[in-house]
Amino acid sequence: MLTRCLVITMPDGDWAVPVSIIAEDRAAYYAPEYGGDPARSLAEDTEPLFASDDYEIRDWAANNMNWDEVEPHAHKVPGTTPTVDRDHFWANGDYVVEMVEMVEIPAKSSAAKGA
Repeated sequence: MLTRCLVITMPDGDWAVPVSIIAEDRAAYYAPEYGGDPARSLAEDTEPLFASDDYEIRDWAANNMNWDEVEPHAHKVPGTTPTVDRDHFWANGDYVVEMVEMVEIPAKSSAAKGA
């Protein structure tokens, strides 16, 4: 069964979160504007908004929800592999300057290589 999801690329691969989970969270927040009825908020406000603009889904999720709220509903996208954008982290990572012991890693012996 296909489910509309927000797919997030993380260092350990891609994760899919059903849009319905994000929509229910937003509808609950705006329910007071709909007589306290989350179902009405969902049907009259959130679903039309999310259907018209994918950005609104990502915006609500990123700015109003935490990972621990969606993690129980998240699924690892099969076939995605961990990726690290080293250029991104090189330019944008956290930096410190400190003394570090630089230990050389010994070369593997030919026996370890199976020769």
